[in-house]
Amino acid sequence: MGEGFNCIEGTVDSVIYQNEENGYTVLRLDVGGEEPVTVVGCIPGVAPGETLAAQGVWTHHAAYGEQFKAEVARRSMPVGEKAVFDYLASGAVRGIGISTARRIVEEFGAEALEVLEHTPEKLAVIKGLTKKRAESMAEAFRLQMGMRRLLDFLAAHDLPPQLGMPLYRCFGDRALEKVEANPYLLAGGELAIPFSQADKLALELGFADDHPQRLEAGVAFVLEHNLDNGHAFLPRQKLLQAAMTLLGVSDPEAVEDALGRLIDQGKVIRETVAGEDACYLAEYRDAEVHVAQRVAAMSGNELCPPEDLNQLIDRMEREQGITYAPQQRLAVETAARYQIMLLTGGPGTGKTTSLKGILSLFESLGLKTALAAPTGRAAKRMGELCGMEGVTIHRLLETHFDTQTGALVFAHNERDPLEVSAVIVDETSMVDIILMSALLSGLREDCRLVLVGDPDQLPSVGAGNLLSDLIRSGTVPMVRLTEVFRQAAQSAIIRSAHQVNQGVVPELRNGSGQDVFFLRRPDPLAAEETIVELVSRRLPEKMGIPSHQIQVLSPTRRYDGGTASLNRAVQAAVNPPAEGKGERKFGPYTFRRGDRVMQVKNNYDIMWRTADGLEAGMGVFNGDIGHIQEVDNRRELVTVDFEGRLVEYAPDMLGELEPAYAVTVHKSQGSEYRAVILTALDTAPRLLTRGVLYTAITRARELLVIVGDEAVVAKMTANNRQAKRYSGLRARLAEGGGL
Repeated sequence: MGEGFNCIEGTVDSVIYQNEENGYTVLRLDVGGEEPVTVVGCIPGVAPGETLAAQGVWTHHAAYGEQFKAEVARRSMPVGEKAVFDYLASGAVRGIGISTARRIVEEFGAEALEVLEHTPEKLAVIKGLTKKRAESMAEAFRLQMGMRRLLDFLAAHDLPPQLGMPLYRCFGDRALEKVEANPYLLAGGELAIPFSQADKLALELGFADDHPQRLEAGVAFVLEHNLDNGHAFLPRQKLLQAAMTLLGVSDPEAVEDALGRLIDQGKVIRETVAGEDACYLAEYRDAEVHVAQRVAAMSGNELCPPEDLNQLIDRMEREQGITYAPQQRLAVETAARYQIMLLTGGPGTGKTTSLKGILSLFESLGLKTALAAPTGRAAKRMGELCGMEGVTIHRLLETHFDTQTGALVFAHNERDPLEVSAVIVDETSMVDIILMSALLSGLREDCRLVLVGDPDQLPSVGAGNLLSDLIRSGTVPMVRLTEVFRQAAQSAIIRSAHQVNQGVVPELRNGSGQDVFFLRRPDPLAAEETIVELVSRRLPEKMGIPSHQIQVLSPTRRYDGGTASLNRAVQAAVNPPAEGKGERKFGPYTFRRGDRVMQVKNNYDIMWRTADGLEAGMGVFNGDIGHIQEVDNRRELVTVDFEGRLVEYAPDMLGELEPAYAVTVHKSQGSEYRAVILTALDTAPRLLTRGVLYTAITRARELLVIVGDEAVVAKMTANNRQAKRYSGLRARLAEGGGL
């Protein structure tokens, strides 16, 4: 253990709180003093009477005083009649209560647990216990012992105890057996620990460097890891070379054989696509093929438009009090003629007007239409602009996790499609290949689909290059809006966005517009001080923009000018600690009432409710931003308000939150803010790109302030390098969606 760690040992006196999903526990431990001490940590299934040895640190809880935060906990079964009775009487074993525990211990004494696990038929001598009930209690006890042995195994190998619950969900009482047989299953799926940790465990268990399972796991891990780099597949030679480097293996034939076995098992699919010898994880190849086939079929389905289409559009113009520009009118006509279409364009080109026209058309045709977007903020903004509710794609498809397998499940699919006639999706550049496949699976065969997006924004975080592939295939009916309207052109924000898109450095001198300002601060410390002053004082006082409507963006999390440092500095200025203002520390963060926070992973099982209690639902998603409404240290709950949806976070769930005074440009996709402050400081070249700058500029609605070095802005504008993404969708579409 690291410096500052302590060890305590004692008998569990009582369990105050336990989360059955992830094992987070609050208990009282009798260490021989006058009062038991409070221990918190991941200790699944612990019960009174057990002996517990824990390593960790002492902390101070605002409401409960001193606590011991256990990083590692090793448990021993109760010893002695009293401890055994306490354990059984606690309800730790399903079917055994206080009276039954007393009778069992009176009959068998300290050997009661041994009898329960190995010779439960002996319990039948106790009056009132049938053989069937005894076997049922024994089975429950054996299941619990399976979890205990699994946790002891994880602790012995310095693996996080948080792995215990998902392992048990996936494999039940065979979890330990499964892990010992193949430690590399820990590096995939829901568990996803670093490959190096799974590899270390395997080597400790005696696996050789060239063990077939090790080689197969290394190849699969390289494919899984590169999904986060946007690659739907990897060329075979690149895959083999990366796997050899990861595994430290010099024999290419051994790695090739491992790839061959994965192909034989159906886990990897190899085929020639887009001129590459491509290797896919099976799920991603299936998703890509499905998208290609469905999009190709929809693209070829030309509809019969209403005979009076022109008169219908004329009437829509009169009702809305506008006259569509030629490209906007073409967008409405295209939506009338084709089952699927793309609508693209940069800021100020009239996408919203075109969308409203398409919605009005669908309404006139009697089509029930759903509006969706990849993120909650994008869906809300789309709904506000169009005058009807927008939802996330996940919520539209009613997404949840299968608690048994940990797999993502979409309630709406081919067997139970959505009851809508048309779907309009905004911010399509953010949609990855798996989500697109799920969406298409949830549409009826005759459902119309309008995909809206800006191809110059950053691509999806997940695998694939969906919007770009659809556009470049040339097979999907598309309207590209290019005319910047006069009113929009008066905005320096919009002018700057289009200048950057064309490779022209935007005008940075102050006075170029009333909504774009540049403050030269090449020194990172000076830049940070200026940003804090802008958020906390200058913009609220001089421009009437409150701090909570200002979003700081940075290309990077770390380094100078990164979001980690900026969040600490802005929080200290706009929401400092105060008496009576609840706060709670978790990891590197202090969460305080009033803080702006972001959910950083999809959680499909967390419940939300509205403040009036009239509505409730499930799910908070990666990128959702809210503010902390309350920190209740007595109940150990942090309540976050996500724009009207209240979510309560127990201590073990706080790892899903991060401060959001400053966020990365990638995390800001799909959002729009009244005011944006962008840091422009030197950092990793791969982050200083035209796409990052363009995306950041287009997040600002009323005001953009760039703080930093004009040379960095020029470097970003000039750098139009786009990281290559391996995807076969464009090629499949060009071939008519065929395999």
